[in-house]
Amino acid sequence: VIGIPCSSSSSPGNLDSLLSVVQMPPGVPVAAVGIGRGENAALLAARIIGITDKEIYSSLEAYRKELEQKTLDSN
Repeated sequence: VIGIPCSSSSSPGNLDSLLSVVQMPPGVPVAAVGIGRGENAALLAARIIGITDKEIYSSLEAYRKELEQKTLDSN
């Protein structure tokens, strides 16, 4: 399970959203990403799939290098 907590106007701080993601029953591994960070969830899923799929792994590595270069260029 990759959980993406969602922001909510009814819960200041969005703690209930985060807790609902991480409180899984025993035997259910869960990874939680930041509140409203669907892109990070997709990257995590790609990284998991990339363990056995070399094409996904290569694409993810290329994307990460692009992000790294953009960060270096912006500073």
